[in-house]
Amino acid sequence: MSSKPIGIFDSGVGGLSIWSEIHQLLPMESTVYLSDSKHAPYGPKGKEAIINLSIKNTEWLMNQGCKLIVVACNTATTNAIDTLRKNYPIPFIGIEPAIKPAALQSKSKAIGILATKGTLSSQLFHETSQLYSSDLIVIEQVGNGIVELIENGALYSDEMKHLLQSYLQPMLDAEIDCLVLGCTHYHFLTPILKQLLPKHVKIIDSGKAVAKQTKAVLESNILLNTKTSVEPNRFYTNGEENVIASLLKSETASIKKLAF
Repeated sequence: MSSKPIGIFDSGVGGLSIWSEIHQLLPMESTVYLSDSKHAPYGPKGKEAIINLSIKNTEWLMNQGCKLIVVACNTATTNAIDTLRKNYPIPFIGIEPAIKPAALQSKSKAIGILATKGTLSSQLFHETSQLYSSDLIVIEQVGNGIVELIENGALYSDEMKHLLQSYLQPMLDAEIDCLVLGCTHYHFLTPILKQLLPKHVKIIDSGKAVAKQTKAVLESNILLNTKTSVEPNRFYTNGEENVIASLLKSETASIKKLAF
């Protein structure tokens, strides 16, 4: 079982940011990445629809023989991971907005959270937010349109820049010093955000923490790969292969189209 791949799914290409951190930390592990771009974004969808999509993705990855699944989507984690853990026998790693580290690092006691509607309206998000941000000013912003632009290959477009400027202004007016990226797609905005934000504002996402948790869970379940050879990493999408290729920046990645 230890030589089986790690499964990763997201509502598109955003989870590649999580894949990258896992691959850097665990280079001897093979991975199967599933991009459900056809149904992106998950954020505006209702809880039942998100659970059903997450079940579909999980069962597809289990059919690929995955030993552990990373739900590399904040919206799917906050809405569906409890259901997945109750119904399937393998470990699951979820993703939550990094409110705790932002709360601990903030000196101005004001933080911004950029996330999807599905994440910001979830019970898990509210519980986490109440736990760590009771003494903070928290500016929440739904990132309408961001995922769609990234999925359509318009990451560095003028439209994206103008959209982000409008979302960030209320946060800057509140003098935030930490910006939490509450969607894995948003990691790819970091170069643009650094141009738009004052230098003292820290950009915080969950990638490295998720990779560390993945390693810890593999170790505790005796699932770390013990073989000296590694199967090639595989990437599957029901969207456009060129979007994944552009974000991976790899000529050797195996990217396959799915009718899914």
